[in-house]
Amino acid sequence: TKDLNRIFCLQTKYGDIYDCVDFYKQHAFDHPSLKDHNFHPKMKPALSSIKKNASDSTSSWSSTIWSKDGGCPFGTVPVKRITKDDILRQRHLPPPPEDVSFDAQFDVSNNNSGPKERYTSGYKVAIARTPYDANNKFKGAGMVTNFYNPEVNGRQHSACRLKIQQGSEILQVGWRVDPTLYGDTKTRLYIHTQVDKTNCFNTFCSGFVQVNTGIPLDMSLMDSVAHRGGTTFEGRMYIEQDLDSGNWWLLLSDNYEQVGFWPQQIFTGLASFATNVEWGGVVYSPPGVPKPPMGSSYFPIGDNLYDAFCRSIIVLNETGMVNQVDKVTIHINNPNMYQAIFERLESDKVSYLFLLYGGPGEKSQI
Repeated sequence: TKDLNRIFCLQTKYGDIYDCVDFYKQHAFDHPSLKDHNFHPKMKPALSSIKKNASDSTSSWSSTIWSKDGGCPFGTVPVKRITKDDILRQRHLPPPPEDVSFDAQFDVSNNNSGPKERYTSGYKVAIARTPYDANNKFKGAGMVTNFYNPEVNGRQHSACRLKIQQGSEILQVGWRVDPTLYGDTKTRLYIHTQVDKTNCFNTFCSGFVQVNTGIPLDMSLMDSVAHRGGTTFEGRMYIEQDLDSGNWWLLLSDNYEQVGFWPQQIFTGLASFATNVEWGGVVYSPPGVPKPPMGSSYFPIGDNLYDAFCRSIIVLNETGMVNQVDKVTIHINNPNMYQAIFERLESDKVSYLFLLYGGPGEKSQI
């Protein structure tokens, strides 16, 4: 049984219980493409130029959650203990935002000038994306984001994400408030994997290989939640393809802590590169339920102390070189509820391009 895989458990100061699971017994290796893998706990990516190009710093937020000790021992990884309630709630998770069930790559009504966008019913977004170019070949992307705790209820959720995509294959990292997924209304880290007609959060399906002993994929970020107009905490998030192995690595914080990777073997399109990158807010509510707040719960006003944001947004080109993104396409599918602005602002006397996003949802219409 799975209980035999447990070495011991750790508790966070928020009461979350994590089992330290043997590296080789983690759920990732149930994937049929990974039966003959040669992965090991000391794996590291051959990183590109991201680290060399880092010029600004953010607050460290990776080691603050444990009530004592600093995570699991080497050779194991922290995996949240699953309860019966967790499994029952999973049945009520909505499908992913992107409807990738269609084959048409281009919208003929748009003179074939860009990919067709279809969002699953119930979702609203306020995002920036890389401009459409048939020759886009990205080897990674990143952002620095601040964390908020928008009020959600029932089966609503509210999130900020970095998303990379090729065709129907999509990888995401970000923060979210999601009672259906997590059973609480804390702001938490998440990853999402959409590949081969399956999709899941964190480690609920096989594929993502954890290597970090101290950063769980669903860790609470409540210590780092911004207070509008006051204290703001930031976190750095990257998804980068290892140019040697083709694995997609998740890197967090200023130290570029290597959390784990999606192996190249599980992909077809993303085995080579991504063609589309997005940054920004996404919310969901089921039919008949008002849309929840996004980001800071207010429309952006052009001030990073008051707005939810993604800044220092980058992509990596085909050779792994870092390109600062200075041109984006803004997409908002309900401007009465949410807005997004892309503009240059100063932060600590340094100038950055910011995507400022957010909104009250349907509260403004009541």
